Amino acid sequence: MGTTFVRLAALAMIATGAAAQEVDLTGKIAIELNTVRDGDSACTLTFMVTNGHETAIDQLVYETVLFDAAGQVDRLTLFDFGALPVGRPRVRQFAVPDVGCDGLGRVLFNGLHTCAAEGLEAGACAAGLVPSSRVEIEVLG
Repeated sequence: MGTTFVRLAALAMIATGAAAQEVDLTGKIAIELNTVRDGDSACTLTFMVTNGHETAIDQLVYETVLFDAAGQVDRLTLFDFGALPVGRPRVRQFAVPDVGCDGLGRVLFNGLHTCAAEGLEAGACAAGLVPSSRVEIEVLG
């Protein structure tokens, strides 16, 4: 019984620590590169995106720069994340043709192309970007 209490206490401390490390997304947009997958002469990038603003976003598009593993620019493109409800994560996939996932080294959200949202201040989608990655490809914004 004492061992069970110690285990439960340890789990509670771990859970509390994890909660303390969460990023406050109020007024921000979090974009996480979650997975990458090779297939049919393209690399598919899967992102999880969360809108931390107080209003839904009708359309969100970022100018995105893909760098190869050597650090050189491979291409500039637009990633359209579509409509984003408030506070609910959404998953979006983009197939990048003629590149293998192992050939990508970095993704840079270079600038905001479109942020259509009624009542959202101009530039709010650009200033509050929180990029992250769960894979070996670095994500910057």
